[in-house]
Amino acid sequence: MEAIKPEDLHKEIGKVQSTSWFKVDQGMINTFADVTDDPQFIHVDPERAKPIFGSTIAHGALMLSLSVGKGYETAIPIEGTKMAMNYGYDKIRFVSPVPVDSNCRYNSELIEVTEKEGGRWLLKFKIELEVEGADKPGFVAENLAMIFV
Repeated sequence: MEAIKPEDLHKEIGKVQSTSWFKVDQGMINTFADVTDDPQFIHVDPERAKPIFGSTIAHGALMLSLSVGKGYETAIPIEGTKMAMNYGYDKIRFVSPVPVDSNCRYNSELIEVTEKEGGRWLLKFKIELEVEGADKPGFVAENLAMIFV
């Protein structure tokens, strides 16, 4: 995608872009459990998790965290960008569990653009975690990005 002028960002509202598919394996889940000190059995103990979910499931926070790095795949290139930063979230809902070994991708839609003082632009994106074969997304969030031009 070619870089666009900040004042033309509103033309991108409503367009959905998807990341590449990736697999969430037990190694990723275990590493996240270790780093966050969250070894709840539904994430790390397949035998105990099986009667509840059929397998272990990924942490919701893991899937949310992965969306940040994967988001570079769907980023809108903006002319003159000096820096971009994750500004936070307006809403996050973990809709359905993400079983171990799921194939996933993120679908990102620009839903709001606000020009701020000092050459800053606040962008709001709807992010959905698509889990291959699932009826519902793993999560839905409204992510805010601040762009400095």
